[in-house]
Amino acid sequence: MPKHRIAWLPGDGVGDEVCRAARLVLDAAGFDANYLHGDIGWEFWIREGDALPLRTLELLRNTDCAFFGAITSKPVAEADRELTPELQGKSLVYRSPIVRMRQLLDLYICLRPCRAFPGNPLNYREGIDITVFRENTEGMYIGVEFPQVPQSFYAEKAMSRIPPEAAISIRSITAASSRRIVEAAFEHARRTGRRKVTAVHKANVLRATCGVFLDEAKEVAALYPDIVFDTANIDAICMWLLKNPLNYDVIVTTNLFGDILSDLCAQLVGGMGFACSGNIGSSYAVFEPTHGSAPKYAGMNKVNPLATILAAAMMAEWLGERTIADAIQAAVTEVIRDGEIRTYDMGGTATTSQMAEAVAASVRATLIA
Repeated sequence: MPKHRIAWLPGDGVGDEVCRAARLVLDAAGFDANYLHGDIGWEFWIREGDALPLRTLELLRNTDCAFFGAITSKPVAEADRELTPELQGKSLVYRSPIVRMRQLLDLYICLRPCRAFPGNPLNYREGIDITVFRENTEGMYIGVEFPQVPQSFYAEKAMSRIPPEAAISIRSITAASSRRIVEAAFEHARRTGRRKVTAVHKANVLRATCGVFLDEAKEVAALYPDIVFDTANIDAICMWLLKNPLNYDVIVTTNLFGDILSDLCAQLVGGMGFACSGNIGSSYAVFEPTHGSAPKYAGMNKVNPLATILAAAMMAEWLGERTIADAIQAAVTEVIRDGEIRTYDMGGTATTSQMAEAVAASVRATLIA
């Protein structure tokens, strides 16, 4: 009987290729799991009007965690045009499956480790090691939007400043959600020996919503006197990360700001080919690369699978398989440092499968040693 039950969600585009690469490495590490395929992605939107079918949600509720490859997302009008004819005109609205999973399963932590592996020719600077904690369930991503301002909103005097034809999105920030993401960041910092946590906001302009987040961050920080705490405006930290990336350790922020910052930090350490992510709740998690479906490369065996392999290491660690996680991390470090196997984005010619095979061989050697 396998030790773990994993919902396996390859998704769209290059998703299947990079998931197969991760599976090769997990198998080499001796990860004992039953992988249960789940339907997710653009083809199910087109055929069924739902990119995250109910049967897949049921699978998630009956597994230990999920491993997700990539997803295609398109604007509302284009998504509607691609539906099968019998589904068009039925007011179906496409929503990102990963955003829905985060909200439906309360995966409130988006954990984005951004580490400069020694010898990576794409490193902005050696020694960068930043972990971003992004609140994953609220903010601008709650999906409450209006193509025009509802007339009922004008009962609120402040709404008179908004033109009636304006499209609006609601930004919802709560004290409870702000507090738990900041607590998660500080607990991670203490557990891993990190020296500093930086809370990122824009409270000088977004006074109500960012004010809630910042107040909670300051209260939590007072409970961790052993960890340095500072704050930064979202615009300023984008500048300072480029100027002094080594000054930052753990960053915690709201949903939209975290989405932006985590990609910026990923580019500092090589780009999206190294950008792994964990969407983590109190009892379930979904692990993924964050590079998207890259449809122009689908089927070419070309893209860098290291983000997906590193996401597999995150999954193993979350499931308590620390030896396996460490072996995968060490193998990735060795392959990058060695420099013989490099995918196109790293200036090389290695294929997706060649990179995966190199990491798998290193994993086996590490575990034997």
